[in-house]
Parts: sequence; structure tokens; C-alpha cells
Amino acid sequence: MKIALVVNPYSGGKKTEKMLPRVKQSFRKRRIHADIFLSRFKNHVQGIARNLAVSAYDAIVAMGGDGTNFHLINGLLAVHPPEDLPSLGIIPTGSGNSFVKDLGIHSVDQAVEAVVRDTPRPVDVLKFTQDKQAFYFINLMGLGFVTDVAQTAERFKAVRDLSYLIGVAHRTLSLKFHHMELVIDGKPFSGKNCFVEFCNSRFTGGNMCMAPEARIDDGLMDIIIAGPMKKKRLISALPKLFTGDHLSMDEVSCIQAKKAEIQTTPAKVLLPDGEIFGRAPGMISVLNRKLNYLT
Repeated sequence: MKIALVVNPYSGGKKTEKMLPRVKQSFRKRRIHADIFLSRFKNHVQGIARNLAVSAYDAIVAMGGDGTNFHLINGLLAVHPPEDLPSLGIIPTGSGNSFVKDLGIHSVDQAVEAVVRDTPRPVDVLKFTQDKQAFYFINLMGLGFVTDVAQTAERFKAVRDLSYLIGVAHRTLSLKFHHMELVIDGKPFSGKNCFVEFCNSRFTGGNMCMAPEARIDDGLMDIIIAGPMKKKRLISALPKLFTGDHLSMDEVSCIQAKKAEIQTTPAKVLLPDGEIFGRAPGMISVLNRKLNYLT
């Protein structure tokens, strides 16, 4: 078996760089030939993916986190239709590693074994279209409070895990709501919101269970909408995100859909698969079972 291993050595606070020799050795022992492609700068993964000779490989594997996988699939789908791609894989060495949990993978060793087994599973991919440009995500895309927290945390990433707490504290103190216009499978929704998440899989940020009922191959996205709430109420809601119990709150609703159009006032930054990228407005659609992931 021959694979392309696309590595983001900076992922997980350089954890990936430290793990790479072990992963290479594991593949050698199992007679997996791995061509290594190292990302050297921001967005380099997309460039690597665009230039891969995909027909030369039995699988293309991202080594890093959810963001690495996001850039890999966007590079690949920019130049190849999904049906021309080999199976994809993920070696989870990033900070969050949310999507692989829905593949039943919880460690690097399990991910290596998934490649060795070479058993692909068809999964959905979500397409976001804006101004005739498209990008793709496979985990979830958010806007509002959750994305604002991520933006603040990005400025404090040198303190690692504390960066998220700093982001939560700062954004809670300056809490603002946004007006949103949604058309979900042809049905309009509007009003002020705290945050909205368009989910393909269940988890975000590692262990936060944003969409407990989401399935990665059902042809539907789970749209989690959190309405306005007081600061104290918001703080009490945050622990519920780790259990999925936030869906029991009166301010939170979940709608399953195949397509959604979104517009916000003011325009809000988007957070697809943990990457700060793009802005509303735009259209999101589910491409059912278009990519194959090794499990």
C-alpha cells in the first residue's frame, strides 16, 4: 500500500513534529510506503494537496488536527471531483482532533491501524458557497460567540489551553448578539442570536459535544442555534456543551437540513473546522457520502 502523508509539523504545538518519526516507523513495520509532504508555512497544506498526483496513491492521509484536514480536502477538491480521490485518512496529532472521534479513532495508534486495514467509510462533506467561490468542511462551521472566542484565543495561543479561557472571559464581558437571516430547506428563520453552528459531526474543540445527534453519513447537517441569553446564563451553559445537554435549554434549538442560506448583521467571521476563515453571507449544502475516510 502506498500513501501520501501530508504533515503539518506545527499542529498541536509542534506535537506533530515530535510524533512523526514514530508514525513513520509504524508504517514501515506494516509495509506501508509513505511519501512524506511537510507543510512549511500557512496554507501550504492546500498547495501540497493541489499538486498531489492522487492517482499514484491508495490513500492520502493528513497528520495534524482538524485544521490540517480542512486545508487538505479544500486543496484536493479545488482540482479534483470527489469520485477521483482515493481514500482519505487522519493521524490525529492536533489540538482538537474532533472529527476523527466520529470515525471511531481516539489515538495515533488507532489511526495508523485504520490506514493498515484500508477499510473506507463514505462520509458527507459540507460545501459553503460565497460570491461564486466555494470551500468545504467536514466537521462543523460556526459563527457568533464561539467564533469570537476563537479569534481572541488565537491572539493568546502562546499560553495554549489558557487561551480559550481568556477568549471566553473577554467575549462574555463584551457579549453582543447579532441579527441573522436563515433559510433552511426553503423555510425562513430570523432574529438575534448568540451563536450558530452548522454541524456534520458531533464534536468540536476536542470534547465539546455540540451536535450529539449528528451523523457523518446521513445527508443532513445539524444546525445548532443559540438565542440571546444573559451573561450568567451563558456561563452556566458552557459546561453543558461537553455533555450535549445544552440542547435541553429553552434558548437552544437544533434543526436538521440539507441546505441553508445565511446572512448576518453585522457580517460575521466564520469558523469552519476550527479555522478562522471567510464571512457570512453564503449558502451551505450537504454533499452526501462524497468522501471516503479510513476507519
